[in-house]
Formats: sequence, structure tokens, C-alpha cells
Amino acid sequence: MSTSTRSYRRHLRAAEAHLSAASPVFAAVIAQAGPCTLTPNPDVFRVLVGSLISQFISTAAAKAIQARLEARLKGNVTPRRLLNLTDDDLKACGISGAKAKSIRGVAEQFARSRRFADELAAADDLAVRALLLPLYGVGPWTVDMLLIFCLARTDVWPVGDFAVRAGVRDLFGFDQMPGPTEMEAVAEPWRPYRSVAAWYLWRSRGFVPQSGLEVEAAPDANP
Repeated sequence: MSTSTRSYRRHLRAAEAHLSAASPVFAAVIAQAGPCTLTPNPDVFRVLVGSLISQFISTAAAKAIQARLEARLKGNVTPRRLLNLTDDDLKACGISGAKAKSIRGVAEQFARSRRFADELAAADDLAVRALLLPLYGVGPWTVDMLLIFCLARTDVWPVGDFAVRAGVRDLFGFDQMPGPTEMEAVAEPWRPYRSVAAWYLWRSRGFVPQSGLEVEAAPDANP
């Protein structure tokens, strides 16, 4: 186990203790779900493409599309290999229209700047957003997913994520889906571990990617 992995796991254990102390609701969820098992994937380009694929569709559908793309690229998801795919190739994987345009745009950016992934990994959260949000089709939710599932940032709060909002509604007594202002307010005591809070809200509804869990995804659509 690398030093960075050990450090990240220590942060997860600290997050569990913090969230349990901050909220009896989280104490109960954590007691039932057990330790947070999220394992970030350091492949920035692959995770970003996966996040773009996942926009506006269910987790199950996104997994199927990503599996077809991985198979088409023989498991080697790189900017140049992706740019060599035709529109028909992408469409056969389930990627077309604006989503294909956004994935090609991201691939072109990574192909132009071979150090772009390193720049993102070294940047703070605000700088990551500044680098990615100008790219076509990359929105705040996409950046949130990269920060959590790739760059191992522990205080990201995806206020636009459907399943996180639904989890807050169901567990914290909201009559309807909370909006951004309500989401920010309810999560304030969970700093600096809001990414882990999001993980437990996802986990309360079923499957979480990159977490070594066998339960299949609930059909919740992302924003």
C-alpha cells in the first residue's frame, strides 16, 4: 500500500468519526454501511470521460456505455485512441450528439497538452474548476465527480447530484428535493469531509462506483 493510499484511508476514518459526531443520522448510516471503501482511480482522462458519459443517465446505463467504449478501445482509453474513433464508432457505444462532442473536446485538450492531467492533479479544487469548466459539455457535476473519484478530494459537495439530493431529502426530513441553498446549509457541519458525506448518501441508496461493492446500481439519473 502506497503512502498516499494510507493517508487517504486515514482521512476516510477521520471523516467517519467527524460525520458520526456531527449527525446522529450519519452515525446510523455509517453503523449500517460500515467503513467508506471508496478507492480513487488516478487515471484523470479515463475518469473524466466516464463522468461525461454518466451525465443525465442512470448509473446502470453509464456502466454499460463505458464498458462498450472500453471494449472498443481494448481497455486502452487514451486521448489519441479515442480521437481515432469515428462518430459511428462512438454511436455504436451509445455516445452521440452533444455528449460525443464534449468527449472529443476533452480528448483534444488532453492530446494538445500532455501535462494537462498532471496540472489538474496538482491544482486546488477551484483551479481544477477553472481549467475544466470552459471545455464544452463539462459542468460543475462533472468536475465534482472527477474531484471525488479521481483526485481524492475529501471536501467536495455535489449539490446538483440527484441521488445525493434524494438522500438528503429522505434522511434529513425534507418534504421535497432540496435546492442548492438548502444543500449547502445542511452540509455545513460536515466540512471538511463532504465528499465522504456524499459517499454515504449514495451508499444509503445502493451501489457506489469504485467502492468494491457487489450491490448493483439503483436507477437514479444524474443531473
